[in-house]
Order: sequence, then C-alpha cells, then structure tokens
Amino acid sequence: MSPIKVIVSGGGTGGHIFPAISIANSLKELEPSAQILFVGAEGKMEMDKVPAAGYDIVGLPVAGFHRKLTLRNLAFPFKLIRSMLKARRVIKDFKPDVAVGVGGYASGPVLRIASQSGIPSLLQEQNSYPGVTNKILAKKAAKICVAYDGMERFFAKDKILVTGNPVRKDLINTISKDEALDFWELDANKKTVLVIGGSLGARSINNGLINTIANLPSDIQLIWQTGKFYFDEMKSKLPVELKDRVIVTDFIGRMDMAFAAADMVVSRAGASSISELAIIGKPTIFVPSPNVSEDHQTKNAMALVDKEAAILIKDAMVDSLISEMECLLADQDKLTILSQNIKQFAKQDAAKVIASEVLKLAQNK
Repeated sequence: MSPIKVIVSGGGTGGHIFPAISIANSLKELEPSAQILFVGAEGKMEMDKVPAAGYDIVGLPVAGFHRKLTLRNLAFPFKLIRSMLKARRVIKDFKPDVAVGVGGYASGPVLRIASQSGIPSLLQEQNSYPGVTNKILAKKAAKICVAYDGMERFFAKDKILVTGNPVRKDLINTISKDEALDFWELDANKKTVLVIGGSLGARSINNGLINTIANLPSDIQLIWQTGKFYFDEMKSKLPVELKDRVIVTDFIGRMDMAFAAADMVVSRAGASSISELAIIGKPTIFVPSPNVSEDHQTKNAMALVDKEAAILIKDAMVDSLISEMECLLADQDKLTILSQNIKQFAKQDAAKVIASEVLKLAQNK
C-alpha cells in the first residue's frame, strides 16, 4: 500500500504556521510513512519556519488584497492567476490524498484546485469569526475543524468538529519559574510580564509601551517581543537605566521559558495565542488588533472576557498598559480567577484529533 500523501497549505504569520506544523507532527506520529508537503506564500515566514521543522515547502506568488486603495492591488489578480497555475502543477505532481487549509494567503488557491481535482479537503478555522477565504472554501470542504462553539452560523453543521487550536508541544513543559528566571537572568523578587505582539510584532503595543516605559514600577520587569520590524527602534529608545529589567527581543525562540517566567502576559488576541495561553493558564491582558478582517481578534478575546477569563484593552488605549499591569499584578485574587478560567478554554489534543480526521479522509478516499 502506497503511503498517504497530505498537502498542508497556509501561513503568513506564526498563528497559522505553528498550528500547521503541529498538525503535520501529529500526522507523522499517527502515520510515520505519511508524506507531507507544505505550500506557503513566497517571502513569508513559513518559507523559513517550515523547513526548520523538517518539512518541504513550495512557495506561491500569492498576496493578500489590501482593503485600502493602493497600487499594490493592481498586481493582485495576476499573482492569483500565477498561484492557481502553480498550485495546479503542485497537486498534479504530488498527487495528495487530502488537502489541509490552515488559513493564510496560500490556502485559497491550493484548496480550490484540490476540490476541482476531486481531492477531499479539511479546513482548520482558528478564529471565532472566519475570514472570507475559509467561508468560500467551506462550501467544498469535507470537514471543518473549529476552536469555538456556535460556528454553525458560518459553516454547515454536519461538517463541523470542535477540536480547539493546535499548539506547539514544546510549550507544554514542566519548567520551573526559578529555572526560567535564571534563563532570562531576571530578578526572582520582581513580578515578570511577558509582552508579545504576535510573531511579526505590533506597532501600537510597542509604541504604547515605549511612550510610557519611564512609568514602569520598580518591582516589575518585562520580557518584550517587539517583532523584527520594530526591534532596532524600541531597543534604541529604551532608557539605559531600565536595561537590567526590560529584555527587548525581536523574536522569542524559547517561548516555553518566556511563559514559565511570566506572572502575566500582554498579547494580541490571535486564535493561536489564545489557545497557547489557555493551555498554560496565564492571566492575560489582550489588546486585539484592529487591522484584521471582521475585527475577529476582538471577537476572539470577548469570548474569554465574557467568562472572566481575560482582560481586554482597546488598541487605542495602549498608553494605559503599564498602569493596567500594575493594578492587575497587585490583585492576586484576580490573577488566580483569570488563570483558573482561561484554562477552561484549553484543548491539549487538538493537533492529534485533527490529524486523525485527515487520515480518515485519506482512507475513505
């Protein structure tokens, strides 16, 4: 019997890439002979992160359509046509049994060609409000794995499976706080806040922090992931007297160490970030990005806020972040409630459940 072949498509941000890699890893655990090919967008971070995880990837020249009027939109239809043609060649050559879409630019052309070729597809919708691409692809998808209840508003009920979002396995470790603080060379007598603006960084969070960083209380220290685009600027603006308790980095490779060190987290409200924070049970202030389709990050965050599982600060209010951190860290009862409640949103076996569904589709085909 020939090995099962699976195409995994999507990417653009860590929120799409890391869940995709988790699904692929689970597929290999369940079916070691499975052949997996990733398809991403040229120039995006998946072109580095996927090979680093040990998988082959093909890049498409696809790009997103900008909602604001811009000359870059003139190239959109040409890139889409080229991407469709390349996706057709990839599928013809690789001959997948199943196509998996995790969101991001590349998933549209790949899953559309797959459905036209009679190949069953599985969508992994991470958000509480799906994007336009997944709404379109859902009509032909065989199975749709979601992280939130109530998704029958958008998808056919008989296709939906509530799985949660896959997370990186290396986050589920038993690292002690002392070990993590030693790793970062931080003070065990101070409260530690981890600030993450997504894998690419968040301009507003970065600016809100740097504009008010002089007000950082002396008993609070930060691990601050700026994203590579903002790193040099933030590093240069950080006052010298704070450099012993504010660690500024463009990207955190050891996120397990960062989470273990943190007493609380400030984060964008991407679905992948929420899933990771739920599993590790960290009290969190979410600052949803306003620059996403259908304002889905606010919807993601509000699903937790309504259950007293997180706190939300609007993007326009980021200058209040440090004062909000100070208030929350001073309220141990509130920290405990947030930690307990966010754990209710955790689903640790999401990647394995999704991988099982992929294998079922391949075998049924």
